[in-house]
Amino acid sequence: MKNFPSIEGVQLAVSRLSKVIRKTPWEFNKRLSSLKNASVFFKREDLQQIRSFKIRGAYNKISSLSEEKRVVGIICASAGNHAQGFAFSCNKMQIEGVVYMPATTPQQKVSQVRMFGGKHIRVVLIGDTYDTCQKYALKIAKKEGKTFIHAFDDIEVIEGQATIALEILEQSSKPLDYIFVPVGGGGLISGIITVMSILSPETKIIGVEPQGAPSMHQSIISDKRVVLKKIDNFVDGAAVREIGKIPFKICKTQLDEIITVDEGKVCQTILDLYNKEGIVAEPAGALAVAGLEEIDKDFEGKRIAILLCGGNNDILRMPEISERALLYASLKHYFMIDFPQRAGALKEFVTEILGPNDDITHFEFSKKSYRINAPAVVGIKLKKAEDFTLLVERMKIHNFKFDYLNDKQNLFQFLI
Repeated sequence: MKNFPSIEGVQLAVSRLSKVIRKTPWEFNKRLSSLKNASVFFKREDLQQIRSFKIRGAYNKISSLSEEKRVVGIICASAGNHAQGFAFSCNKMQIEGVVYMPATTPQQKVSQVRMFGGKHIRVVLIGDTYDTCQKYALKIAKKEGKTFIHAFDDIEVIEGQATIALEILEQSSKPLDYIFVPVGGGGLISGIITVMSILSPETKIIGVEPQGAPSMHQSIISDKRVVLKKIDNFVDGAAVREIGKIPFKICKTQLDEIITVDEGKVCQTILDLYNKEGIVAEPAGALAVAGLEEIDKDFEGKRIAILLCGGNNDILRMPEISERALLYASLKHYFMIDFPQRAGALKEFVTEILGPNDDITHFEFSKKSYRINAPAVVGIKLKKAEDFTLLVERMKIHNFKFDYLNDKQNLFQFLI
């Protein structure tokens, strides 16, 4: 029995996947190439079957199962994209499967799972995080004697994801200096390392994690797998409390660098990809792009690959994405302002406090007849981040008492 993924296993995965997956585009990106003075290419796994690379690992694993295991049935736990690859595979091979998904999973992904799986899958929504959901699914799999198809901590799954690296080497006309890879549980980046360490050892692999769920980063620092006590679930495809055992063994010795990116920066990257390239990326899909934009490194003249790994973004999330991007750029600010209850107070605020390019985007006020002052929650959008200092100075000059809410998380969570 193999302990680690191998090149031979990846080549076998290629043959299993040959009639199922798409060979996704390899695209030169002019905007980021100009920004970094380099040659930047996107590997467009957002255009894959199920709009994510996850079909590669799921199908490779399930197709490797014995007929006996297929008959008994299979189970997976997933925040979305692995579930879609699992469901697609169940439908394709006519295997009965159960998908356990966190109750917080965007509805768009839940609907896609049901659509891809058809009559061959059943969806169970349970728990608030992937890790809680996975524990329950593992318990049920053991109880019912079914095979659990892990999202990232499995050799055949990793070898399936690794087929992306073989495609990249085939599609790139010259050797690559860097590959930026999004990191959740670590399956994808482990697969990329498995191939590149042998076939292109000079290529440096840079992993990118969301700042609110840095499980790989913390594990490498600690030299052991770390279970994060708290995570931000926004980048749902990469928000994992604990990375896989196999990925950690590979990454702790062979990963060149791991960086983290603020969720707000990921949101801005999603908007830029849509507005400037017409690409619909989900948060995890945009993660590696955001990493390249943020990293402080000289890439002049280098050839860089970025894995744009998923395009399953729910349009209903766009208001939150826009809000987080503005907050990250310091262009959106919330205050609790103590308005004097006199005629003209609000007019004075609008005319004397707001700058010519400032805009009120949120206002909640309840007038109390028996009080001299009454608080209002005010959201203000700025044209430039540096306008914030002038805004605060004007409020002080005109004696408007206020509390700044952006850095008060207990209150701020009610506003976005």
